[in-house]
Amino acid sequence: MARIDGVLFDIDGVLVTSWQPIEGAARTLEAVRDLGVGRAFLTNTTSRTRRDIAAALRDCGMDVDATEVVTATALTAEYLRSTHPGARCLLINHGDIAEDMDGIVFDDRRPDVVVLGGAGPEFDHATLSRVVELMLDGVPVVAMQGGLTWATSGGTSIDTGAYLPGLEAAGNGHIVVIGKPSPTGFVAAAELMGTAPGRAVMIGDDLRGDVLAAQHTGFVGVLVRTGKFRQGVLDEVDEDPDHVVDSVADLPELLGELIE
Repeated sequence: MARIDGVLFDIDGVLVTSWQPIEGAARTLEAVRDLGVGRAFLTNTTSRTRRDIAAALRDCGMDVDATEVVTATALTAEYLRSTHPGARCLLINHGDIAEDMDGIVFDDRRPDVVVLGGAGPEFDHATLSRVVELMLDGVPVVAMQGGLTWATSGGTSIDTGAYLPGLEAAGNGHIVVIGKPSPTGFVAAAELMGTAPGRAVMIGDDLRGDVLAAQHTGFVGVLVRTGKFRQGVLDEVDEDPDHVVDSVADLPELLGELIE
């Protein structure tokens, strides 16, 4: 195995749940820094900016800088600027993320592109019906991320990925997915750490969206039994994660074995 010189963390369900710290997370981040390997944080969260996310993690006792955070929002903005420059975008999302979408034009009346953020109350019947109508008229749709669920203190909530197959079928079109489980974010995070996917570890609570998707991109995958983890999903999957640990607090010991 190539030397590990980067660790990519999912945030929700790995470091925090509903923005409350998971035990041992702060100590693990310090340990990774002490090992001298790169760090980055990849999240499908589309309700907060990178600066807001870093501040929330610092409030939980974790020393994280906004420059270490890769969000589906920022990746989507980069995609829109390069693929649909100057396009008028209908944004369906909860939260003020304008800071991470610099240069993007928003126009909900005559959109050239539909942009789907994280699922929430905004994904109502009338709005999704309009998305289908726009798709049938040939308007492209971009999803910031394709996650199926996320874990909250109140239980599991479905996310954008649960809607995409139905929208594609009803709208007779293909929706481009930017964030996890697409490889885009994993590759961008590896570049941010100054390494290659084959020399990095990804730790997440979503078997398919985090860990297996990262493994398909070349990362060593580590699944935690926190957040959205369900043993039944792990038992039934055809492909195994490289490693499974109880929580992020167990990562330093595993890294010690991988780095040797």
